[in-house]
Amino acid sequence: MYIYNVTSNVDDSIHDEWLKWMQTVHIPQVLACNTFYEAKLTKVLVEEDMGGQTYSVQYRAKTREDLNRYYTNFAETLKAETLKKFADRVLSFRTELEVVDIYTTK
Repeated sequence: MYIYNVTSNVDDSIHDEWLKWMQTVHIPQVLACNTFYEAKLTKVLVEEDMGGQTYSVQYRAKTREDLNRYYTNFAETLKAETLKKFADRVLSFRTELEVVDIYTTK
């Protein structure tokens, strides 16, 4: 399993608009690409020196091929839409993670 993590610092002036857009537009658009089977939106619980509020979206893909298909066919268009809508009021960085093992309690 692979996790495509997008961490974003959101300026307070557009926070509510951005959060609603993520929940109702962007995350559903990404999932509609059929390359990820799940998305988890989380709030990062630290205060940033730069201000704003920070969130992480973790998109889960079953295979590396699914993740690569997202990059090849969808990533640039969706990223451009985000930049067009929010410009420099949202600063994001992306991380790829490969799940090595999962542990659970009984």
